Amino acid sequence: QVQLVESGGGLVQPGGSLRLSCAASTSTFSIAVMGWYRQAPGKQRELVADISTSGRTDYADSVKGRFTISRASTKNTVYLQMNNLKSEDTAVYYCNIQLWVGPIYWGQGTQVTVSS
Repeated sequence: QVQLVESGGGLVQPGGSLRLSCAASTSTFSIAVMGWYRQAPGKQRELVADISTSGRTDYADSVKGRFTISRASTKNTVYLQMNNLKSEDTAVYYCNIQLWVGPIYWGQGTQVTVSS
């Protein structure tokens, strides 16, 4: 069983920044893709950004140019740097990992609230 430990959520004003972190309790060699999803009240969970072992990244159109996803050199930790936050970014953010072999794992979620 893989554990994902998330941190970094909170309350921030519009235009502010937050950095989310997620550490996985598994070997970096078993991880194919790490990513972040979010779910706002009354909406479906959506992909925010993900990053593969090779470093390929993918972003939702709504966050391009504002959010940056990266992986630590150990590669079992993923970060999401969120700049110029908007009220529509308010959601619960979930870390996600896809293994080369095995199930997909989710973190417990961290609340991000953008409000003045």
